[in-house]
Amino acid sequence: MRKILTVLVLTAIIGGAFARKVPSPTPAPQIPDSLRSIYLFTKGIKEAFIARDTAAARAALEQAAAADSTYGATWYELAGLSLYNDTKSALRYAERAVRSNSTDKWYLLQLAQAQVLNERYRDAIGTYDRLREIDPQNPDSYRMLAILYDQVRQPFSAIAVLDSAEVRFGRIDLLSELKQRLLIGTMQYDRAISEIEALIETAPYKVENHLLLGELYARQKKDSLALTQFNEAYRLDSTSIAVLTAFSEFYNDRHDYAAALSYSDKLFSGDEMPLEEKIRYFERITADRSFYGSYYLQINGLATTLALKYPRDPRVVKLYANHLIASGQLEEALAYYKTHLGDQPPQVEFFEAVIDIESYRQRPDSVDLYINRAMQLFPDNPDLYLRKGHSLAYMKRYDEALKFFRNSLELTQSDSLKSAIWNFMGDVYHMQAQQAATKAGKTATEEEMFASRKGPAARYMRKCYDAYDRSLALRPDNPMVLNNYAYFLTLAGRDLERALAMSEQANALEQGNSTYLDTYAWILYRLGRYDEAKRAMQQALSLDRSESPTLQFHYGDILAAMGEYFMAEIYWRKALEGGYENPDAIVERFRQLKEARAASSSTEKKP
Repeated sequence: MRKILTVLVLTAIIGGAFARKVPSPTPAPQIPDSLRSIYLFTKGIKEAFIARDTAAARAALEQAAAADSTYGATWYELAGLSLYNDTKSALRYAERAVRSNSTDKWYLLQLAQAQVLNERYRDAIGTYDRLREIDPQNPDSYRMLAILYDQVRQPFSAIAVLDSAEVRFGRIDLLSELKQRLLIGTMQYDRAISEIEALIETAPYKVENHLLLGELYARQKKDSLALTQFNEAYRLDSTSIAVLTAFSEFYNDRHDYAAALSYSDKLFSGDEMPLEEKIRYFERITADRSFYGSYYLQINGLATTLALKYPRDPRVVKLYANHLIASGQLEEALAYYKTHLGDQPPQVEFFEAVIDIESYRQRPDSVDLYINRAMQLFPDNPDLYLRKGHSLAYMKRYDEALKFFRNSLELTQSDSLKSAIWNFMGDVYHMQAQQAATKAGKTATEEEMFASRKGPAARYMRKCYDAYDRSLALRPDNPMVLNNYAYFLTLAGRDLERALAMSEQANALEQGNSTYLDTYAWILYRLGRYDEAKRAMQQALSLDRSESPTLQFHYGDILAAMGEYFMAEIYWRKALEGGYENPDAIVERFRQLKEARAASSSTEKKP
């Protein structure tokens, strides 16, 4: 029996050792009602400053305020939590805090801040006045009062506040600088000068004081005194961006731009002025072409300074190259770009610039060379395939050009660019049609070349129209496609009403374009609407600055259709002398006109 009892006792002991402990729940603290608001306030403070949980802190503080609405500290903390994310609530809480204790300077300061954030500036003036009474030794109340008076457009009251601060505290730099600005704003220049002279006397080493005094003298047109102060500032700190800018602005105001630009060069040479600001400044002064020409030497110095100081920055490379191009040094710009083609990382813009200049110089072999180099570095760039296509089209390798245009189509995601590519492809098909017509031995006008709907030329023109349709499907408001499409339809003598609608749309999209007006006039001519065609062509000729022989040729045809043969001959002759692409067509018109006159003359001689 004793043995069984022993086993049971041991079992109970072992079972107890391995049994899971179940903790008993912690009872909620018993807080007397009289201390509940203090407890909740303390909890809110812990949540805010220890746990960093503003939501929990706000909830606890709101409960504390509900338990005791007269406890100002609760409202003060609530206002602090809301000051920068809920300014209206912050103002409401701050007002409750001050209502509980109107003599607490911290409550008043918080209320003033909340009033400022809510743009209640006149209320804030009253609060800062109260702060001056409660805490008269705090100069910041004077500073804020002056700023607020200035904000509500009472600058003289602001100056009076600062005068009283100077009487109480003596001269404080921060308040003196504010006072100077207010004196200048109210055009009390003599008082402002006296203030700054007093500051210089106490701190002669401060560059900004000399600059401010110099600017005041400059406003009063006392240039020698202004330059004395600027020179003193320059002596104290010759690299200061503020000093160099002051000199530059001084000479700019006096229209001495050469001197102004010399100080700009010093700014460009230093490191204090960020490169972005230097580039913006350069772009601003070079926007006026006449100014560019008048001060080319100084501007060239600025560009050269940047190129030497930032030799590998892509923005500066582009700036300097554009400067060379603007000054007519195209070959130098080309050589400069070529020296940067090996920069790392490689810049596709540099290759594109080289390709464009070589294209302008009509050096197709060089264009092809640099396009191929660029495509090796940027194999997914659709613009390069476009340029390759243009280069091949220029060399009349039309099938190859179309291949690269299609490659560009595959690489681009932009509907606008796709529309442009289909436009280029349409142009190439048109060139192929011209080439096919020439091979067929046709040397007449383009109208006669494409009037037929059979043969190679007609097949290429159908492809041309299809490409234009695809282009317009992607961008219906492409004026170049609308114009070209309309013109080619007119040459073929088909769909003239549709051509007229497209031409009207192109002219509406890009008004004042002489080429588009020529197309419009030519369609009206083909429709037999000669009076309208004449008016439109006269407008086109008045806008044309290139004296296009095509426009003159078309105008001659319109005049001839209206029976104005004398003027028609004049314009045909102008077109012939200007290098019209199909002189045989003009010669044929002269021949037909001569025959018509001879026939008319013989008819008149018959009895």
